[in-house]
Amino acid sequence: MMDESGLRELVEGIRSGAVSTDEAVRALKRAPFDDIGFAKIDLHRSLRQGAAEVVYGAGKTPAQICGIVSRMRSLGIATVLATRISGEAAKMLEREVGGVDYDETSGFALVGEKPAPDGKGEICVCCAGTSDLKVAEEAALTAEALGNRVTRLYDVGVAGLHRLLAGLDTLQRARVVIAIAGMEGALASVVGGLVSAPVLAVPTSVGYGASFGGVSALLSMLNSCASGVAVMNIDNGFGAGFLASRINHL
Repeated sequence: MMDESGLRELVEGIRSGAVSTDEAVRALKRAPFDDIGFAKIDLHRSLRQGAAEVVYGAGKTPAQICGIVSRMRSLGIATVLATRISGEAAKMLEREVGGVDYDETSGFALVGEKPAPDGKGEICVCCAGTSDLKVAEEAALTAEALGNRVTRLYDVGVAGLHRLLAGLDTLQRARVVIAIAGMEGALASVVGGLVSAPVLAVPTSVGYGASFGGVSALLSMLNSCASGVAVMNIDNGFGAGFLASRINHL
């Protein structure tokens, strides 16, 4: 696995003579990606983006997920994240690879070492209702797996605004807030008007027919009158957790 420290180690090895030219060439030829037939694993992802490639499990078989994660671990990637995987895939990962921390609600799995928090502050994940927990936990667990302290405010939708206001101190001390809601998606605008931190709004597909699978919440969030609100794609808790981590590490 060629992350920044690995690249520095290789260069130092060449300079000191501990690594031969042929060994260096072989390492660099393998470094950009590893082709395992049904997938090409991006081994330079952490060098470019600061985090290893994350396995998106939806549409992949348990065997494919296991093959990718197993190969990544064998190449020295200490922490592998997988999103939207089934319980069957998680059980196979535990048997074949081991060290799996799986959350059944979100389908999120962390394989290997969980890093210690090194972000500058807290990330607060709030969601409107219990029906949004799948997306909320995906966001929260992603942020934690990327080295952040995360606080959770769940079931604080605008139908009972007092529930949100009871957590105002938590919201206002956060360095980044992720606001997750379906239905009409009003939570993001309310939160945006209460905090000075960036707000990452995530619309969910929760709602009755006229919510159009989350499109109604998406449009509401895009049209928010609160400043400092950025909107993710429908149900994209992973994207929100990843971006929140980027902001929290600046």
